[in-house]
Amino acid sequence: GAVFAASVVKKGPLLVGDSVPDFSLSDENGKAWSFKQHRGSPIVMYFYPADGTAHCTQQACSIKNSYSDFKKLGIIVVGVSYDSVASHKKFKERNGLPFTLLSDPTARVADLFGASRWWPNLVPLRKTFIIDQLGVVRHVLANVDVAAHSAQVIALVKAL
Repeated sequence: GAVFAASVVKKGPLLVGDSVPDFSLSDENGKAWSFKQHRGSPIVMYFYPADGTAHCTQQACSIKNSYSDFKKLGIIVVGVSYDSVASHKKFKERNGLPFTLLSDPTARVADLFGASRWWPNLVPLRKTFIIDQLGVVRHVLANVDVAAHSAQVIALVKAL
């Protein structure tokens, strides 16, 4: 599950201009991934419903196909869903994804970002957050077009 720093006091989802509190989730290898360890680089954190579904695979592969552009800009890309570490590992290997996938099985991080949905089914919303080097949310993209996602995100990061 997610581990939060004691300083988390914000009620309601993070908005543009908010600082992201530290949190830790397990990556696809079961290792802890801590937000504070990645400060100093822009972070693109995208929430998606489920590993292996058509739109989620299209979105992940869109990012993979543009990954050299993300790397040139020094952007850390992280995908987050409620799926298990094992599911993430299979999804990453099957699609050759070069970026980290985080498991948020209790939806605590998705809740923090306002990217959780409990009804009619339990899946994260498809929502992307662009976070600057200081850990401040600079852009929130909802209703993401999976095909145009990478180009849109890269343009926004270049404009930071």
